[in-house]
Amino acid sequence: MKKLFTFISIILAQLTVAQSVNIVSFATGFSSPTDISHPVGDARLFVVQQGGAIKIVNPNGTVNATNFLTLTSATITSGGERGLLGLAFHPNYATNGYFYVNYTNTSGNTVIARYSVSANPNIADATSGTILLTVNQPFSNHNGGSLKFGPDGYLYIATGDGGSAGDPGNRAQNINDNLGKMLRIDVDSASPYGIPADNPFVGVAGNDEIWAIGLRNPWKFNFDRLNGDLWIADVGQNQFEEINHVTAPLVPGLNYGWKCYEGNAVYSSCSGTLSFTYPVAQYAHGGPGVVCNSITGGYVYRGNQYPNMFGKYLFAEYCTDKIGYINDSGAIVWSNTFNNLTPTTFGEDVNGELYIAGGNTLYKIVDTSLAKNSFDKETFSIYPNPANSEIYFKTKGLQFPATALVVDTTGKTVLQQEIAEGSSLSISQLPAGLYIVTLRDQAGTNVSSKLTVQ
Repeated sequence: MKKLFTFISIILAQLTVAQSVNIVSFATGFSSPTDISHPVGDARLFVVQQGGAIKIVNPNGTVNATNFLTLTSATITSGGERGLLGLAFHPNYATNGYFYVNYTNTSGNTVIARYSVSANPNIADATSGTILLTVNQPFSNHNGGSLKFGPDGYLYIATGDGGSAGDPGNRAQNINDNLGKMLRIDVDSASPYGIPADNPFVGVAGNDEIWAIGLRNPWKFNFDRLNGDLWIADVGQNQFEEINHVTAPLVPGLNYGWKCYEGNAVYSSCSGTLSFTYPVAQYAHGGPGVVCNSITGGYVYRGNQYPNMFGKYLFAEYCTDKIGYINDSGAIVWSNTFNNLTPTTFGEDVNGELYIAGGNTLYKIVDTSLAKNSFDKETFSIYPNPANSEIYFKTKGLQFPATALVVDTTGKTVLQQEIAEGSSLSISQLPAGLYIVTLRDQAGTNVSSKLTVQ
C-alpha cells in the first residue's frame, strides 16, 4: 500500500496548484488547548486544556457541557510550560476503554498515567488513574508532552531536555536519562508497562525505555496515518526551529543531535564518534518584528476534502501566527498571518481532516484553491470502476477535448490520449492494478480519480 500513497502524492505534485491554507472557526470556549485527539473510529474530538480539563467536541462543532475528564490542582501543576499536555487513546479503546495522559505533577515532574472511560462514553472515570511512569524534571520548562500510539501498537512519549537553556545537564545526549528523548513502552505486556525487545538499549548500557535521543523540546510529534512515517517538530534554542522525518519502517536508536546541533548548525562541541539524524526542514529565527520563534508540530494531511494538500506535512509558528507546510521540493511554504491565532496544537479527525487550536478556539484547516484539482465525485468520476476493457467519464465544468493521463503505482504515465466529450478510453492493455486517471482540459483544469483495473 505504501506505493499507492507515494504515487498519489506524485500525481498531485504533477497537477500542483497554488495552495491557499486557511482556517475557519469550528468550536469555541476553550482555555489554553494543548492537544487534540480521538479514539480509533470515533468522530468526536477530545480537546486537552493545560489547566487539566479534557472537553469533547462533537462532529457538528458543539462542545459537551460536562468535561470528559478534569484533573485538579491536587494532581497537576499548570502554568508556563507545565500542565496537562498530552492525550492518547489505546488502539483498542472501543473494547478496553483505556486512555493515557501526560501531565506535570505537583512536584513539577512529568507523569504518564492511564485512565478509563466510565459507563457513560462522554465521561471518564476520574478515580481510575494509574501512574505508569514518572520522569523527574530539574526545571519548569521543556516538558515535551506528546504521547502517541505508533503503528506497532507501542506508546511513544516525547520528553524535553529538562529545561533552562542550552541543556546545562547534557541530558539529551545522556542515554541513562529519559529527558530529551523519544521513549517507547509496551502498555499491554506487563504492569505498569513492558519494554519492546527492539528498543536500542535493551540488555546494554542505557535506559530501556529510550527509543531515540537528542531532542530539545519536541512540541508535538505524529505518525502519518497512511504509511506510518514519524514527524517530530523540535523547538530550537536561539537560531533554528526544526522538523524531523523518519520513514517507515521506523529505525530505533536515532540521535537527533541536540545539543551538539541546533538544526543543521553546530551548537556545542561533542566528543566521540556520533551519528546524527538531521532535520528535513528548518527555519531561522529573527526577521523584522519577530520577537520569538517556537514551532508547533502538526500532521501529514490525509483527508479527502482538499486533495491539493494531500501528503503534505502541515505545522505552525506560535510566535508569528502562521501555518506552514513542506512542499514537494522539501521547502517550507508559509500561509498568511492569522492574527491572534497563537497556535498551540493540531488535531486530526476520524476522516483525516485537520484542525488547529489557539487561544479559546478550535479551527478547521481548509484549502481555498480547490477549483482546479479535485477528487470530488460530483466533479469527476469513472465508470465502470473496477473495469477491464474501457472506461467512461462523468465530468462537470471541463472544456473538451481533454487529455487523459493514466499513471501507475510507480508514478509512471502508462497511457496518454486526447478524448472528446462522451467518448471512452480503452484500458485493455493495462495490467490489473490500481491507477490514477487524470483529465486535463484546454483551460488547464485537472480532475483526478482512482481506477482499479481487474
